[in-house]
Amino acid sequence: MDIMALVDRIEESMDNARSMPLTRSRLVDVEKVYEIIDEVRASFPDELKQARWIVKERQEMIEEAEKESNRILEDARDRADSMASEQEVVKRAQEQAASLIDAARQQERDIRLGAEDYADEMLANLEVNLGKLLTAVQRGRDRLQGKVNQRA
Repeated sequence: MDIMALVDRIEESMDNARSMPLTRSRLVDVEKVYEIIDEVRASFPDELKQARWIVKERQEMIEEAEKESNRILEDARDRADSMASEQEVVKRAQEQAASLIDAARQQERDIRLGAEDYADEMLANLEVNLGKLLTAVQRGRDRLQGKVNQRA
């Protein structure tokens, strides 16, 4: 269900609550409000899970790139050691290792930056949605305060 619709249901529940005589208090069905709050919470996790997933995925990509970089470096060292007897072959192996390491580092950098951009975009969307929810809640509170002030 849409978060705004759930906020509207909370507001409606509060609007329909019985007033306590001679006070500004109202009798609200707590169970009903808690049920709606649970539904609001259930509406959030998709975006939050997605943001958490992005951060986790980004970390896994970085770790994978580091493992690949270490594997490539180890492979290059092993090759260089096995070919150490010929100076030209050793020189070529070192150049290839450096090239592979540079490529792996560039790939890791690209993956990390892409993951960070994606995570930032998802968190920005979440921030906008939470801002809308906060605005709706404030509007509801303002309405409630306006109604209470009119009766007082």
